[in-house]
Amino acid sequence: MTSLISITIPQELITALHEAKHVLVFTGAGVSAESGISTFRDPLTGLWERFDPEDLATANGFRQDKALVWGWYEWRRMKVLKARPNPAHRAIAELAQHVPRLTVVTQNVDDLHERAGSTDVLHLHGSLHSPRCFACARPFSFPPGIPDEPEGGRRLCPPQCSHCGGDIRPGVVWFGENLPEDTLKQAFAAARECDLLFAIGTSGIVQPAARIPSLAKKAGAKLVQVNPQGTPLDYECTWSLRGGAGKIMPSLVQMAFLWS
Repeated sequence: MTSLISITIPQELITALHEAKHVLVFTGAGVSAESGISTFRDPLTGLWERFDPEDLATANGFRQDKALVWGWYEWRRMKVLKARPNPAHRAIAELAQHVPRLTVVTQNVDDLHERAGSTDVLHLHGSLHSPRCFACARPFSFPPGIPDEPEGGRRLCPPQCSHCGGDIRPGVVWFGENLPEDTLKQAFAAARECDLLFAIGTSGIVQPAARIPSLAKKAGAKLVQVNPQGTPLDYECTWSLRGGAGKIMPSLVQMAFLWS
């Protein structure tokens, strides 16, 4: 890891990290944004400022115009595949090498955690890289390579399921759909079992994922927030570290483990 600018990390947090037996890292859109991935609700650049969620992020929207929806998600997948994990992703992967147990739970639908080296990541909102049949739900594998899509995507008919002939849909959770049950159960269980939770780049308001920090706190865990802005989690956390995750997380890992 490269040398970093000076960032104040409470000694009590470093001590808690040294003593932790199970660390849960809960990440949101702010982490991927530092890799250049557009968020949804940013007032200037958010995807929902430019595109209608009813057209692109609902099952009904897919039924009405499959080519529009599939092409848009292929554009998003292209953007993700061209992006690179940032120092926050890499620091989280590094952290797993220094604590007895680490669980990564993310609201993001990209694979940047995995490409940084994290394993067994729990994707609460699905993944752009795990499409499935709209009819029979069987998984579909993309061919190798990166799509070549214009801004916003083009009208592109989805591939067909080799089992039933149904249309393949993106593997993300759309509005009106439930989060994957097994993944949510694993995330909630990890929250109840951890003794230190990091909420990084998440507003903490999107349910039911927003329950994760409160479940951890009720079970006795200490909470750390890493975010440039204030969020409702300010009132829940033991420590709130203001700033970008790409600077704070590498500094924390270096101070706790690489410089000690």
